[in-house]
Amino acid sequence: MQENVVVAPGPLLDRVRDLVLSGEYPPGAPLSELQLSEEFGVSRTPIREALKQLQHEGLVEIRPKVGTFVREPTRREIVELFQLKEGLEGLAAGLLARRGTVPELEVLERNVEDSVEAASAQDAQRYASLVHEFHWTIIRGADNRKLVEHYERLMNQLAYHRMVVRTAEHPGRIHTSTEEHRAVLDMIIAKDHFGAEAAMRNHVYASSRELLTDAATAHESALH
Repeated sequence: MQENVVVAPGPLLDRVRDLVLSGEYPPGAPLSELQLSEEFGVSRTPIREALKQLQHEGLVEIRPKVGTFVREPTRREIVELFQLKEGLEGLAAGLLARRGTVPELEVLERNVEDSVEAASAQDAQRYASLVHEFHWTIIRGADNRKLVEHYERLMNQLAYHRMVVRTAEHPGRIHTSTEEHRAVLDMIIAKDHFGAEAAMRNHVYASSRELLTDAATAHESALH
């Protein structure tokens, strides 16, 4: 029998969090402490501590004497989180525009070109990965460590990758979103920090409308 080893809480927490965020466990799915302990080769105690932290972050729900389940944000929470996302990403775009010529610009230009190809192919999974790269490049390009810290927690609570894949399947959304990305990039290249912030805020707002419309449609379907 393989002996369980103790894994540092930080790396283990990151691995369990990634598992939840990957979509392998859909919202509402149970998370077994025993199964996770066997998968990661650790005792149930560090798994339990990791799940407690994920509950604190809003990613799972622990129901006493019932179990632990992947949590999906309520509609109100999604609205509020997107309002924060709009503010943080708008700020980041403006800060990046003020920095002038930096390596992140080349990454963003290549990203938009690749996004055009993904849009033509209607490749939702590929596009979701490019969206992740685009937004995180701008966040890191802002060169503000506190901004990165708060943004990472926000994105975890949104489980954003799952959302992007869902809305990317809407007819025409990938193309429209790519054009919105291009508008943000044009403002950053022009060193127009007000324009960059406004363009990014408009993009995030449009994304939130797509997501909330999709959620409302899913809810209506479930009622019939």
